[in-house]
Amino acid sequence: MITSPSSVRRSERSRRAILRSALHLCTERGYGHVTIEAIAADAGVSKKTIYRWWPSKGAVLLEAFTDALIDATPFVDTGDIGADLRTHVAGAVKLLSVPPFGPAYAGILSELHHDDRLAQQLREQLVDPRVEEAIGRLRSAQDQGQIPPGADLPLAVEMLYGPVYYRHVLRKPVQDEETIATLVDHVLRSLRAPGY
Repeated sequence: MITSPSSVRRSERSRRAILRSALHLCTERGYGHVTIEAIAADAGVSKKTIYRWWPSKGAVLLEAFTDALIDATPFVDTGDIGADLRTHVAGAVKLLSVPPFGPAYAGILSELHHDDRLAQQLREQLVDPRVEEAIGRLRSAQDQGQIPPGADLPLAVEMLYGPVYYRHVLRKPVQDEETIATLVDHVLRSLRAPGY
């Protein structure tokens, strides 16, 4: 869950109803046809309640997507960086490939070009924390000798996520298990990790 200054005053029950309604409406109508009014009506809350907690529908859907992505893509450490990254990337691919999450995220990305505040929220609430977690997992592999000491970990994260989001944005076919394995192996080889 995203923590914001106003979140301490939120009713968790209302929050969940609003996020659920936003995702439902995004699937039913498409991102462009979702409005705060429709979310409020579907969730059984007032528009004022929504605007007190979020500045826009994009912010509502960003929180819903972030919650789902965090749940679907944990950074586990089994001691095998290749296996862990394959599992992690597969979780992201799966989430992006199905409604309501894929269409919701595509809508958020399209709105970034017109909404600087949403772009900043995306970086602060989703992208930056997830990149830091990914770097942390790679650093752990580095400490275990699976990745060389001089490897550029931030670049490795971009190489890992870039193809996933590129394919999503351009609506290309979803990566299968073999493609994900190839991607992970390529990234690890580029770091000259022993054994990959």
